[in-house]
Amino acid sequence: MQLRGSDRAPLAGARALGVPRPDELVEVTLLLRRRPDGPPLPRVADDRADAAGRTPFLTREQFADRHGASPEDRDRVRAFAERSGLTVVSEEVGPRLVHLAGPLRSVERAFGVRLQRWTYADGSYRGRTGPIELPEELADRVVGVFGLDNRRQARTHFRRRGVDATAPPAYSPPTVGAAYAFPTARGAAGQSIGVLELGGGYALSDLTQFFQALGLPVPTVSAVAVDGATNAPTGDPDGPDGEVELDLEIAGALAPGANLVAYFAPNTDQGFLDGLSAAVHDTTYRPMVVSVSWGGPESSWTAQAMEALNSVLEDAATMGITVTVAAGDDGATDGSSGGALEVDFPASSPYALACGGTRLTLSGTSITSETVWNDLAQGEGATGGGVSQQFGVPSYQAGASVPPSPAGQPGRGVPDVAGDADPATGFSVWIDGAASVIGGTSAVAPLWAALVALLNAALGAPVGFLNPRLYTAGVAATFHDITVGNNDGYEAGPGWDPCTGLGSPDGTRLLGALSSPGSSGAAPP
Repeated sequence: MQLRGSDRAPLAGARALGVPRPDELVEVTLLLRRRPDGPPLPRVADDRADAAGRTPFLTREQFADRHGASPEDRDRVRAFAERSGLTVVSEEVGPRLVHLAGPLRSVERAFGVRLQRWTYADGSYRGRTGPIELPEELADRVVGVFGLDNRRQARTHFRRRGVDATAPPAYSPPTVGAAYAFPTARGAAGQSIGVLELGGGYALSDLTQFFQALGLPVPTVSAVAVDGATNAPTGDPDGPDGEVELDLEIAGALAPGANLVAYFAPNTDQGFLDGLSAAVHDTTYRPMVVSVSWGGPESSWTAQAMEALNSVLEDAATMGITVTVAAGDDGATDGSSGGALEVDFPASSPYALACGGTRLTLSGTSITSETVWNDLAQGEGATGGGVSQQFGVPSYQAGASVPPSPAGQPGRGVPDVAGDADPATGFSVWIDGAASVIGGTSAVAPLWAALVALLNAALGAPVGFLNPRLYTAGVAATFHDITVGNNDGYEAGPGWDPCTGLGSPDGTRLLGALSSPGSSGAAPP
């Protein structure tokens, strides 16, 4: 039976090189359904608040026991692997992942595909065309198969500022945090912030240089290897190192005392799923906020990949884990090949806190102006934002006046929130042994992750899935509403808009609003 949503086509402009070696080792990830004999998945709703006014989230262990992969489904997959000549590499109950490996020819027969080598402008990959097939007894148990096609899936969302003598001075992360009134009095000690990385790495010498220059202690940073990927700096500041060190430096500087955990995974849809699952279900470091600064246009993903990652983000929401996601740096088209209006995924998931970008001008630590980030006329980037064609309008956006999607249908509006992203008003950081100024919505995701860690510390409990509360009138009033500018597809205006969402934060006012028992919101979809 064909696996729904698994169809693949070659990348645009790709040319077939021939077939791989039949004995090439291929490792695949199977995502299983949540156990069917467990209780219904709790709806992440603030009206379930306990006497203290906070949502009783499930622990990771409770989630695995109630909603992880069932023993029967894992048994069926093991039997399938044995008769297909494949080896079970590992099983993960909470994330519902089973990893299988075997020679390419056996993998092709097991999943009804033919694999080829392809070359295109940016490299080469092993790929497939058409759908994946599963035996009938697995058709309702396996909801995704990843790893057959290993094309590069996502891109970073950071922009380095070029040499410009007229550019204003760059900002340190603490300066921007002060402008946004981050509640730093209690710090973020005891909190863990996860960052998902799909390449590159960090050097401790870079982090030490950066934090010591700010007079801050160097935070504890841990690296978690997923699917063989490791902390592996390339020495290229324009490559993924820029993403990794930007994420760690902004999160660490804005949430002093927090532990930082970098999850390194390959840049494929399999790696994205395995890496995000590792962070969300991690029972060792247990981050309660995860920052993701990688993504791509919705049209570049298979339906099964979007559904799989959306389910991981729903897992996170159920466990009280906030996931902040960059909304993209290519304006309202998100850099799509056809130039049509698109939003970036996974920012478009209704369970992600999607982070857009602004141009921030300060006098000291006071905001003098803040507009939509848009440098497209100069051949540079702009904040992503728009309306999803994959996900419907979540209930928390019901009153946000989200316009129809480009197809004319109701859809999830992106982003939810914003922060400084224009490289011209960017962040002073230290990348690959040198000072640099970087912007992009990649800077906004860790900025918001740091704010969430501070909120968690101040409240003594995780804020969890924050979106429903942000859209209530009392909480929305704590934002700096951005009403000037556009992203070459949508205009900013009062209230929520598809450029900067609700706006940039006033962290102290946001903490006060979230401390109020009247801050409850509607349930997510």
